[in-house]
Amino acid sequence: MGITIQKVLITATASLLLLSSHSALANPLKQCSTAPLIVTLKNVGKVTYFAEDCEKSWENQDIRLDFHYTHDIPEWAFKKAATYYLKKNIADFNNQSALNQVTALYKPVKSGDTYSLSYHQDNQKLDLILNQKLLGSIRDAHANHYFKIWFGSTPFNVKLKQQLLN
Repeated sequence: MGITIQKVLITATASLLLLSSHSALANPLKQCSTAPLIVTLKNVGKVTYFAEDCEKSWENQDIRLDFHYTHDIPEWAFKKAATYYLKKNIADFNNQSALNQVTALYKPVKSGDTYSLSYHQDNQKLDLILNQKLLGSIRDAHANHYFKIWFGSTPFNVKLKQQLLN
């Protein structure tokens, strides 16, 4: 019985060491800023910006935006806004763009829901997550251009862009 307990303790300790060494190798994202999400003068939630390095350009690193909603929002509103701001901010944006695959994934949200949009630079992967459930991903050389909806030259909200990036 004593040997069994020792084996369990050794296995648990080894597992913890593996987990801690893996997280030390990963470059965790830091919370950079949070700002209210205002849509037509109404506060519908908050947005939090995460990056490897908050001082570095969002275009050259792993980043994430978390959108926490305090109001219900229909899926069509996400899709319409995303398409509109992608067209405004990406010169050659068209219906064949891989970014449309992300836009198509949007679902309606209820108060309390959280969307996360996460970009991984090493594999050029963009994930869309709703309430910690992956809705889908794309891998594309320009996947991070999706963030131009909020960070482009014609963003969804200029004040939001300033609050998140400054």
